[in-house]
Amino acid sequence: MSGGWDLKTQARLWIFAGFAVGLGAALVWLHSARAWDQHLARSQMAGVLLYQALQGEAPVPAGLQLQALSSQPDAKASLLRGQRPEVPGGGIVTEISILGGTGQELRLEPGFGPGLGAGVGTVLRLMIVSDRLRYGVADLHSGQRQTAAQQLGAVTRQLARHCSDPLVFAQYGDRGWRQVEGASYWGCQAAPPDLRLLAVILAAVGLAIVLSQSAETSARFGAFARLLRQPRLLGGPESYSAPGPAELQEIVSAVNDHLAGARLQIEKRAMVLSAVSHDLGTPATRLRLRAALIQDQTLRHKLEADIDSMTGMIESVLTYTRSELSLEVPRQISLTALVEALVADYQDLDRPVSYVRMEPAVVQGAQSLFSARSGQGALPDARRVLVTARPILLQRALTNLVDNALKYGRRAVVRLDANAERAVITVEDEGSELTVAEIQEVLAPFQRGANSSAIDGFGLGLTIVATVAEQHGGTLRFDQGSLGLRASLDIQRH
Repeated sequence: MSGGWDLKTQARLWIFAGFAVGLGAALVWLHSARAWDQHLARSQMAGVLLYQALQGEAPVPAGLQLQALSSQPDAKASLLRGQRPEVPGGGIVTEISILGGTGQELRLEPGFGPGLGAGVGTVLRLMIVSDRLRYGVADLHSGQRQTAAQQLGAVTRQLARHCSDPLVFAQYGDRGWRQVEGASYWGCQAAPPDLRLLAVILAAVGLAIVLSQSAETSARFGAFARLLRQPRLLGGPESYSAPGPAELQEIVSAVNDHLAGARLQIEKRAMVLSAVSHDLGTPATRLRLRAALIQDQTLRHKLEADIDSMTGMIESVLTYTRSELSLEVPRQISLTALVEALVADYQDLDRPVSYVRMEPAVVQGAQSLFSARSGQGALPDARRVLVTARPILLQRALTNLVDNALKYGRRAVVRLDANAERAVITVEDEGSELTVAEIQEVLAPFQRGANSSAIDGFGLGLTIVATVAEQHGGTLRFDQGSLGLRASLDIQRH
């Protein structure tokens, strides 16, 4: 369907199409069923007229032929012996006896043999030879209300129901066997095409098309909803597009307008904060110069500390706003090299930061030609973990985690683990008094721990880390480690 059509128009079209396909399938079914009913009724009437022709009371119906077989010199003796005509080539033989008793009592029985003709009136014997099947004539209804002609009509109706091109032989009373040629009634060529299976397939295909179209429309809305659940992932689009009906296009346009407005507001906030930070630089410099003229050393240090706190707070807010903007272009980097370089910088400053390297992966080998034991080997230690990330933001997030570990603990231990889809950077401190519940509260902007009154900071470090993790398709979580509190930065590799 065209993307410019609305759901109401599509629903009407598919309802009409489904109704048309269903009506067509019903017409095909009814036409085929009617043709078969007419074919079977015609064959049944031919059997009724055939019985009268075998009696000699009526001419052979059009389309049927009676051909006498070789004469039998002693017909009564042949009847008692149950002899039947020889059929060249063999086949599956179905034998039927239609017994006409006194009055109106008639019987139809499969098979015939010696003694059937005694005291039962005139007997019509049939022998049906088919190379495919044995006809279920035992299931045909017979009773007092059916004449012998009607019973023969039921048999010919049964012959017309199956495509077998049988050979039919008949013997009425003590007359000789005759072959009945009735291909125009019960032969395969006489049967009309059975389109009922085609009608079922047509209805099923029409239903499948309607269901697939409705499922496709629903899937388009679901796919767009899944995109909206992750609007801040790494490398996410600034605007969205989704093929589908007009209603979905309106939703996509409204979402794009909303995102554009939110991005514009964040950009304006960053511009204002950047301008404030720049404008505060000049008075802060003047305050520093004037504070240097104060003779009281204690008062001068307090003023300089307040100036540093003020400018640091503005810079922290500006950094957080820039991290929300995601202005840095993602690229492929070696996360191993980034973590090792960061730890090396701290170690150069004689800070208690250590790095635990990943354990080398063990590869199990196959059995050797000369040994039944399978060998194993380890990959090199210097394995690189490649990720697609914003390196500056990621480095700032790791720096905040390490700084937090050093502020609230005595040392920081950094570890990197990775699999095919995700990478996890763990920073564990030692001796921190914060619990997991308390650190979760610190994730909010401008929130600090209860024991942080004597520690420098503005309460935005972990907020920035959580924002960076979200932009990289990951999360920031905390749990209790063996030595202290452990922070885990989980990100996607691709």
